[in-house]
Amino acid sequence: MESRYNPAEIEEKWQKTWAEQGLDQTPTDNNKPKFYALSMFPYPSGNLHMGHVRNYTITDAIARVHRMQGYRVLHPMGWDAFGLPAENAAIKNKTHPAKWTDNNIAQMRSELKRLGLSYDWNCELATCSPDYYKWTQWIFLQFLHAGLAYQREAAVNWDPIDQTVLANEQVDSEGRSWRSGAIVEKKKLRQWFLKITDYAEELLNDLDKLTGWPERVKLMQANWIGKSVGAYLEFPIVGLDEKIGVFTTRPDTVYGVTYVVLAPEHPLTPKVTTPEQKEAVETFIKEVANQSELERTAEDKPKRGIPTGGKAINPFTGEEIPIWIADYVLYEYGTGAVMGVPAHDTRDFKFAKEKQLPIKVVIVSSEEDANSELKEAYTEPGIMINSSSFNGMNSIQGKTAIIEYAEKQDFGKARIQYRLRDWLISRQRYWGAPIPVIHCPKCGIVPVPTQDLPVILPENIELSGRGASPLAQLESWVNVPCPSCGTPAKRETDTMDTFIDSSWYYLRFCDAKNEGKVFDSAKTNDWMPVDQYVGGIEHAILHLLYSRFFTKVLRDRGLLNFDEPFQRLLTQGMVQGLTYTNPNKSGNAKYIPSALINPKEPKDPETGEPLEVSYQTMSKSKYNGVAPANVINKYGADTARMFILFKAPPEKDLEWDEADVEGQFRFLNRVWRLVADFANNQSSAKINKSKIQNPKSKIEKDLRRAIHTAIKEITDDLEGEYQLNTAISELMKLSNAIHDAPCKDSPIYAEGIETLILLLAPFSPHIAEELWQTIGNTPSVHQQTWPKHDESALVVDEITLVIQINGKTRGTIQVPTTTDKETLEKYARESEAAQRYTEGKEIKKAIVVPGKLVNFVVG
Repeated sequence: MESRYNPAEIEEKWQKTWAEQGLDQTPTDNNKPKFYALSMFPYPSGNLHMGHVRNYTITDAIARVHRMQGYRVLHPMGWDAFGLPAENAAIKNKTHPAKWTDNNIAQMRSELKRLGLSYDWNCELATCSPDYYKWTQWIFLQFLHAGLAYQREAAVNWDPIDQTVLANEQVDSEGRSWRSGAIVEKKKLRQWFLKITDYAEELLNDLDKLTGWPERVKLMQANWIGKSVGAYLEFPIVGLDEKIGVFTTRPDTVYGVTYVVLAPEHPLTPKVTTPEQKEAVETFIKEVANQSELERTAEDKPKRGIPTGGKAINPFTGEEIPIWIADYVLYEYGTGAVMGVPAHDTRDFKFAKEKQLPIKVVIVSSEEDANSELKEAYTEPGIMINSSSFNGMNSIQGKTAIIEYAEKQDFGKARIQYRLRDWLISRQRYWGAPIPVIHCPKCGIVPVPTQDLPVILPENIELSGRGASPLAQLESWVNVPCPSCGTPAKRETDTMDTFIDSSWYYLRFCDAKNEGKVFDSAKTNDWMPVDQYVGGIEHAILHLLYSRFFTKVLRDRGLLNFDEPFQRLLTQGMVQGLTYTNPNKSGNAKYIPSALINPKEPKDPETGEPLEVSYQTMSKSKYNGVAPANVINKYGADTARMFILFKAPPEKDLEWDEADVEGQFRFLNRVWRLVADFANNQSSAKINKSKIQNPKSKIEKDLRRAIHTAIKEITDDLEGEYQLNTAISELMKLSNAIHDAPCKDSPIYAEGIETLILLLAPFSPHIAEELWQTIGNTPSVHQQTWPKHDESALVVDEITLVIQINGKTRGTIQVPTTTDKETLEKYARESEAAQRYTEGKEIKKAIVVPGKLVNFVVG
């Protein structure tokens, strides 16, 4: 065997061999328990980054361990390939998005293969491929047939110069278009929505079933769904036969309502506005229209509003109260109106003080506080006052009493409301799955017949980033006969949000090549749910929530027999790089490329100013990234994998350090030399089961204990929380124990070498395969059974007893573990150390601590 470790040579060799053998193909027999290991599939941006490498290496180690533990494993990979970046790149590079995407997929596929990831490439899919988006369109029609897809008007970002719709990402922090620089306006268009709100309660309740998910992810989803229990109340409008509906979680404060606030875009706003206020209100509405939702609702921004001149009636008091409009009320949320209770709501208190609106106290902590001056809103429970027949009632009980009264008087009713809104899926872009409906002047909305799917994206389009949706401009594609009545009709020109594509891909992987169905339910129900899902925390809400929604809808359509798609979720931490910043510069200019820096004395090469040095998440804009290809070229894929897995626990952020990468390279070199020396001298060291189970010498017993301790600890680390970093630490301990053991010809030494290779295999698959074959073993190390520890090997039958004289350690001896106190003292007195240090002296006392030491007190 060669004494030099050459990763480039062996990695290329084994990747080719494994592909030829079909080593990673998904088993078709159902005799073994299943394990579905899945990484969130990537957007094909062109190159892998270290975040990808971390995600995929974690999942791969988990998949490989489970194969060796006797599971049939599904471990697929695909591409989340539709989306705006491809369209923008196509405009910039004057190429077709499909070509740009295909080139990027080819590049990233080759990079993934260099990492030695055990994917079944026969399952590969790309969401931009017609044989995938055919079924995305079919699923949309399932939602349509179930009454879960509908159209209504909704606001979009509108570029008035380019006359086009912009995605949120195309609007800069100043509210300007990324291309034209124009101030972006809000414009209403008819858009498609999915009724995720119909599943809000189940999505919330079923979070309790997700025992394998991080608590913080479940909390983020619960907050996003945002269940509120309260009341819907109506305030009649003076002079109109209409009412303003509000939702409140504090019906107990209704007697303290001194004004109501409408969203500026509320349909009632122009109706309640008086002629005197018309101009001011219209000006205010235009100003607010240019603000983002985030700007309007930011806690730290002052709340702006003006009176409409209109009045409403508080039905509980009969009093007339003013109707205002304000930027912090959004029509899309709740009812688009709120009741103002300044005495008992912090925001309302501040608003009322600024606008000099009346403040009426209706809840106090005690009746003695009823006449105290209010310096801030009182928001706690208390006793109701100034509330007619409810005076003196506890406010918590008052909530129920007020709702019951409102229902009797027809003022309102109990209601549960969710923060979650229906999912707007329309995109006025080209590079996405076309929405498969036709608009007929006679029949209305007509689904494209199943036999006509997929609705193919036309290739003869012109992408400019200006004007209407590219599809809307292609009349030959838009104009079609109605499939129901034959009347000239028009295709829907919106494409679907790319989150649609990623909301069901995990189901297709189970039956990826099925041309006749979205998937065979028997196959998908067999493999699902995903046993281990791995991805970034940035997907904690939308992607995971949408996937859960899709699973429940397809279950209700009779296609699936489970409630949740992902059994366990691991959100891996970020990969951080050394970052140099000049605090005196702003924007991206403050980041300085490390190639221009002397690390011993970091200064701005332009200004000479000292730089701040920190670890920050790797990104192109910060010039702190490390290209995976460069690391693989220098050290090999196995070293890159070992560093990624060893440096930090999977869920924690990882700081990239070249010295630590070199440390892992040195470790693999040590393992290589250890096995090479064994292979070159293994004439007598064969594994003999009877001999390894009954080691005679202490050296053999200690080595066997180290071997089986490693098996136990690493197996434990690979279950539950997947502490891959500590598993690799145990590998290093085992390697050291084998290296230090002098019994090179012992069958136990041979057991140690084999065990080390087997335990190394999930982490560093190439070197493990090479070493396994080198010591004469077949078939592949990845087809071997994961070792199980022998409990008897862990038993310590001898201990080291410390000999002390007057509290000072003078030596040690080996004694049987079960030795009693009397015998321990006897062994200690007879020891060479005790004889030497007590010669000619009187032993006044012997202190025996069983299992640890004997201390002789001498005169």
